[in-house]
Amino acid sequence: MFLARHEMLYEKLRYSLMIAVISLISFLIFIISALALGLANENTEALSSWPTKQVLLSKDANGNMGQSLLSTEALKAYPHQNQQAQVGITPTTLKGQSKNISVQYIGLKSNEYIYQDLKLSSGHKPKHRNEIVVSDKLTQYQLGSKVKLGVSSQTYTIVGKARHAQYNMAPVVYGNLSNWAPIKGVTPNYGGSGIIVKDSSGLKPKHADEKVLSRQAFLNKMPGYAAQNKTFILMIVFLVFISLIVITIFLYILTKEKLNNFAVLRAQGVPNRYLLQNTLGETFIMLLLSVGLASLLAVVSAMLMPKQIPLYFDWQLGLAVGLGILSTGLLGSLIPMRMITKVDPVSAIGG
Repeated sequence: MFLARHEMLYEKLRYSLMIAVISLISFLIFIISALALGLANENTEALSSWPTKQVLLSKDANGNMGQSLLSTEALKAYPHQNQQAQVGITPTTLKGQSKNISVQYIGLKSNEYIYQDLKLSSGHKPKHRNEIVVSDKLTQYQLGSKVKLGVSSQTYTIVGKARHAQYNMAPVVYGNLSNWAPIKGVTPNYGGSGIIVKDSSGLKPKHADEKVLSRQAFLNKMPGYAAQNKTFILMIVFLVFISLIVITIFLYILTKEKLNNFAVLRAQGVPNRYLLQNTLGETFIMLLLSVGLASLLAVVSAMLMPKQIPLYFDWQLGLAVGLGILSTGLLGSLIPMRMITKVDPVSAIGG
């Protein structure tokens, strides 16, 4: 490490440019990772806040709760339990004084756990049929605002703002389950979309046209969720691979230029092990500085970016990404290290 530190201090410009390039690539990886997590969070925030272990819905809904329809009679086969909640979910339009907004209406029963565990940032839970709670992301609406939902002619009053209320990339509006049918525009014969299960008790469908999905299977069926995550993962993998190539090229060029110096050191009795440790240490210092600088840039960028951009930084994900960049970077030093082991001190110094 002694030789590596002194070499980097002597060639400040060269190593600064290398660190800058690696930092920018690392910064891009951090931002894309945060964006991927943020978009995934907007899809599943409400689902995670309930929480959810299993979902029962109609078989022909293809795993999409917004398309699921269960009759009132069918739902009677599932009596009230503390760990279960009947819900009615439908994408709809919130119509108020400002422009219309696409939302997800979620109808609840007041004696079931999702309603009882609802976390509010202001106001209170809906106590009457014409009262609703909206996501605190809908800042343009205040408590007491009068709005309409979907095809229903009923006027609703906003009485509360809910935290963690995003579902399938849209703000959530919570209300009474009995409002779900008129908002969706279906007959009262339908009682809801399905049942959310809080534990892993093993809920079994009681009718042939119903299906139970695990949490992960339900998320994978959510429109766009799996494809979006796979796209971002592929982008992150490609960027890490690009960083590996860039680091390998940098180290290869540096090592190529220093072969004569390495040969002199070998002729003076410096062991290969020391030279290899020096190259590995040099790589580690560059990567550590690059990842640290990229992390700082990512945090500052998150503070400056508009709230509309769904960046979500998680320290565990950040740590995993940082370790991934460090690991692949150190892997890139193997080729230059192999070059060092093949240095012939006699031929390199013209002996």
